[in-house]
Formats: sequence, structure tokens, C-alpha cells
Amino acid sequence: MTAATTAPPGPARRLRRVKLILPALTEATSPYWRPIKYSLFPPLGLATLAAYLDPDLDISLQDEHVEPLDLHDSPDLVVIQVYITNAYRAYEIADHYRARGAFVALGGLHVTALPDEAAAHADAIFLGPGEHTFPQFLRDLAAGTPQRRYASAERTLENIPPIRRDLIARHRYLVPNSIVVSRGCPHHCTFCYKDGFFAGGRSFYVQRVDAALAEIARLPGRHLYFLDDHLFGNTRFATDLFRGMRGMNRVFQGAATVDSILRGNLVEEAARAGLRSLFVGFETLSDAGLAGTGKRQNLGRSYREVVQRLDSLGIMINGSFVFGLDDDGPDVFARTVDWAVESGITTATFHILTPYPGTALFTDMDARRRIVTRNWDAYDTRHVVYRPTRLTPEMLKRGYDWAYDAFYTWRSIVKAASAHASLKHQVKHLCYSAGWKKFESAWDFVIRLKQLSQMRPVLEAVLAPVEPGSAESGVKGQESGLDKGSRLMPEPALTPDP
Repeated sequence: MTAATTAPPGPARRLRRVKLILPALTEATSPYWRPIKYSLFPPLGLATLAAYLDPDLDISLQDEHVEPLDLHDSPDLVVIQVYITNAYRAYEIADHYRARGAFVALGGLHVTALPDEAAAHADAIFLGPGEHTFPQFLRDLAAGTPQRRYASAERTLENIPPIRRDLIARHRYLVPNSIVVSRGCPHHCTFCYKDGFFAGGRSFYVQRVDAALAEIARLPGRHLYFLDDHLFGNTRFATDLFRGMRGMNRVFQGAATVDSILRGNLVEEAARAGLRSLFVGFETLSDAGLAGTGKRQNLGRSYREVVQRLDSLGIMINGSFVFGLDDDGPDVFARTVDWAVESGITTATFHILTPYPGTALFTDMDARRRIVTRNWDAYDTRHVVYRPTRLTPEMLKRGYDWAYDAFYTWRSIVKAASAHASLKHQVKHLCYSAGWKKFESAWDFVIRLKQLSQMRPVLEAVLAPVEPGSAESGVKGQESGLDKGSRLMPEPALTPDP
């Protein structure tokens, strides 16, 4: 927060009604719309900010992915979370409420990346994480001296109040027990938004272990999903967390980097605590691609060891892959899909390389005039928004679409499932992968009936433990191009798609 952004003094504003909104991403209104994908996790960021509000206020939290927005109300304060592909919708909602006399605050990744663009649609904007700027804003607003711009500098999760989970409509989500126990990531990759979002302070920090365990203990049921960018990022914290979770009878999913999976025995500690599925950012099979995106810390690591280690613990893998790096040629799609299927990857998330504003990748491509559009709706990792080097935009788009189709054919699902040594793991793989992609109409029916909560026991059953084996008896038949010299990318830099 800087003095230059102070607005002229105004009357103290007495709040009675506050509305927090997550506008729908563009994908939610596109042909790629998958209701189940957008009914997974509630908006924890907004629920976290709500904890700083007076509990006696009339507070509502609306997620446009799971319910239509009521735009005919008259809140005193509206807080909107802005991502790049919901930016235009967020601005539309912000303009609507400002015209109705509400004080509108915008924050999130896109606001931090392009503050001047966002400021035109808001009375106040927030840059970076809001745990310390939002309480200051509330004090300023009550005094009649709200700033136009708040920039986060203090970075700590000490004394964070409990998330207002009572504002979340649990029945609308498959995974209402999502949780975040850290912020940011210790790595620095050129296409990741994190460096820009956490500029001006620490880029990776964690909760106290006792606070994280207390939050877990408050959550009903068994299943958890850690939405942290890198759950294994602080080894000491993660070790103490997993040891503290032993005996809590939880099953959980999360994300970690390749090097953290191979280092020490942290993944075994996680498995003993209930880890059953892990999002792993492989991203590319190319050493040159790794070096070009700043993934040097993981050069020299073997994909095969990662897959074998997780398989020996009965942990399913959601692999992330990016197409369109400068080293990628026309063969990248088939090579990647073949490796993922042969390796027994349970689910795969494919992305077209997307240079988000605020990243080093965007700055570099913009300077070289490679950015072809600033229509933020297209920045969804499904469209080509830049000029590739060894592929045409049409080839990149066709290859991306083909990769999804090829990986999720019944033949590929069965072949990938058969790669596991354990029969139980094979069955779990088949159920999880097919359930995620092959039964869209069934998911849609359950969502329309508002019965997602009835599916959680099924999810927990699929995530039940597999009897551990040895690394040597893990995934079969992996003599692929990767084992002959290629290496891996560790970080889940884009959105998890479990």
C-alpha cells in the first residue's frame, strides 16, 4: 500500500451487506464446458477473506460456476476474484454494482498482472495475496479513507482466522474439503504466474503445522484435496504435517514436483498419512524444453523413477503436459501420449503453452512480437495466442485436441491401467480415469439433482489404499524415449485437473 494511491477522504461507510463473487471462467460457457470440472472446488480465497469480516454482517458468497448470480440485490461492498479468463465477466459485474452504488473491490491473479486495466472497473484493487491488505482495507473503509490500490508486502500465515466454510454450499461441490496450507512455490519458471503475483515479498511460505492440522480436524468426512502449488515445497513442514495426519483416517490428493518425489522419504510419509493421488508437472519430455522454461533444477532426473516410486506406494498420477514450447515439433503429441499411456499415468492434463501477462514468458514473447492477441478469453490453455516456432498455430491446436482424444480412448485407458503391477491398482486406475472422462452425462445428471455429495463415498472408495509393492515391481514396460535420455519438468504450473 502506498500513499500515492490514497483516495480523497470520504464519509465513513457502514457495512451491512457484503457480497463475494467468483465469476465464471470463459471455459464454463465454451464448447469445452464440463460441469463436473467446475463443480470440484469452492472458492477458498474468497472464503478466507470473509473470515476478516464482522460475522454479524449479511455476507453472501456466490460462485457462478455452480449457481446463477443474483444481480438484483444491493450490497454495500462487493469483492470479486479475477482470473485472466473471467476478467471480462468480472469487469461487467463490477461495473453493474458500481452503477448501483456499491463499493467494488477487485483482486486476484489478473488484477495483480494488469492493475491499471482492473482499476478502471473498481473502487479499490488488491495486488498479491490479501491476508494482510484486506483487513487494512476494511479499517480504511470504515474510517472513510479507503485506498485505491493495496499491494501486499507482509507475507505470513500466522494468526489467519478460520476460513468461513459456513458460507460455502457444500452440496454443490464434489470436493468441498479442499484446503491450502501454503502460499506460492519455491521454484521460478518462466510461464508461471507465481513470480508476478508474489512480487514484493516472500514467494513461498507455509502455515504453522498445528494450525494446518486444526483446519483439517474441522473438516467433516475423510477426503481432502490440498490445492497448494507445491505441497512438498517445505520438507520440514510437510514431514511434520504428514506425521500429524497419521491416525486421522484421511485420504487426500495434492500436487508436488518431481525432484521432491525423488528426494528423501517425504512421499512415503505422505502415503502413510493417506496420500492416494498426486498432480505432477512433467510438462515436457525434452531437455531443451526444460531449460527454456527455467526448469533447470530438475534436469537430470528420471521420469521412470518418479512413476515407479509412486506406483510402488499405490499413488495415482495426474500428469501435466505443455505443448508448444520452442523445441516442440510435430511429433511431440504422439510421443507424449504414448509415454503417458505406457507409463500408467492415471489422468493427464494437457495445455497449450500460454504466456500469461505478468510472467517472464509474456514479457519475452511480447518483446519479440510473438503475442498475436490480447483477448484474455482466449488465454485458457486451449487456444494458441502466440506464434510457435516449429509448429503452425493450426498444428498446435489440432495436436492438443488429438492428445486429449487419444489419451482418453477406452483402449488407452485399459492399456495404461494394465501397466500397474498390482491388480487392485489396475482396477482403481480404470475406475478413476474412466469415471473422470467417460461418464459426462451421469455427472451432469447428478449435478442437476444437486446430489454431488452422494458421490464422495465412491471417490473415497476409489482412493482406498493399494498394498505397497517394491519400486522394482512397479510400472511395467517403460522403455520409452524418456528412459533413453529425456528428463522431466516438476512443477504444476497450470490449473490442476484431477
